[in-house]
Amino acid sequence: MDLGIRGKKALVCAASKGLGRGCAEALAAEGVNLVINARGEQALTQTAWEIADRYQVTVEPVAADITTEAGRAKVLAVLGGQADILVNNAGGPPPGHWTDWDRDDFIRAIDGNMLSAIALMQALVPGMIERGWGRVVNITSQSVRSPIAQLGLSNTARAGLTGFVAGMARQVAEHGVCVNNLLPGIHDTDRATSLDTGVAESSGITRDEARARRQATIPTRSYGKAEDFGAACAFLCSQQARFIVGQNLLLDGGALNVTV
Repeated sequence: MDLGIRGKKALVCAASKGLGRGCAEALAAEGVNLVINARGEQALTQTAWEIADRYQVTVEPVAADITTEAGRAKVLAVLGGQADILVNNAGGPPPGHWTDWDRDDFIRAIDGNMLSAIALMQALVPGMIERGWGRVVNITSQSVRSPIAQLGLSNTARAGLTGFVAGMARQVAEHGVCVNNLLPGIHDTDRATSLDTGVAESSGITRDEARARRQATIPTRSYGKAEDFGAACAFLCSQQARFIVGQNLLLDGGALNVTV
């Protein structure tokens, strides 16, 4: 299927590896030119070179912390203030226990996983409206549908972003701009490795055992792959997704057992 987005320009955040890179690669495969962002310059530059070489598209790397005002300003300057596609993504806050988090912990989580995404939408969506076309995909978490106790900071911030999108997406849809959220379950990324390591250390088992236990809770009996996640992202950015508005697409291998 031709997704009809060849020649579009996209900003993909936290794209040097993991789910962000999966989204960047899937868009590049469709002929989308990219500005990609991450904090680590070396890994980001290498990713940009590899994607550009493989898919013959333009890929501009911008090393910056997208969760800060200065980082966003740097990225927006390279974009020239406009993009056709925005993929919001940022690393989640650390796990812990609800009694241990103070106000500063919550503010950092909300800044990183809610307000930074909103700021980029406020910066880029008006231009999409003017041009009569745009796509925004926010990478959130399965915890929006089924909270994970030890990830309470993430639960809080991402649920807030979801509430914002639920209203905002309906306000911009008439202008050809579709805003949706992708909710990853457990994928084979550095984040999953970090969480498995934490479980292993707290439970006195090996990381492989911790991983096997989590895989057993997933109907597919495996972690997701970044390339599968990226394919879903690319479709939500496609011409064919014009009637998908304000939705929360769960990619968790069937782990959340609900009827609707």
